[in-house]
Amino acid sequence: MHALSIPTWIIHISSVIEWIAAIWLIWTYAEVTQNQAWRALSFGMLPALVSAMCACTWHLFDNAPELEWLVTLQAAMTVVGNITLCLAAWWIWRLALRTTPQEPPLQTKDK
Repeated sequence: MHALSIPTWIIHISSVIEWIAAIWLIWTYAEVTQNQAWRALSFGMLPALVSAMCACTWHLFDNAPELEWLVTLQAAMTVVGNITLCLAAWWIWRLALRTTPQEPPLQTKDK
């Protein structure tokens, strides 16, 4: 546990807690709005959470060489998380385009 300073640990742990809170808030928003695309976003955030937990676990055990596989898992989960977040954001955007009422074209009066 000596691999990181106390302020760095505070940042790591608070970031994980914030990410969990964000997942929960987005899930709640999906339930309130009945918009399943937002629920997909909360699922899309899970790989990034796993990535953060891998980093914290590896640092907790002083970057032990026998746990170096966690670094590879963290990198993989970061890539997967970026892809799932991108897809979820695209889905939300696409759904918003379909459900947003279109404004009628501007009418001009001939003088």
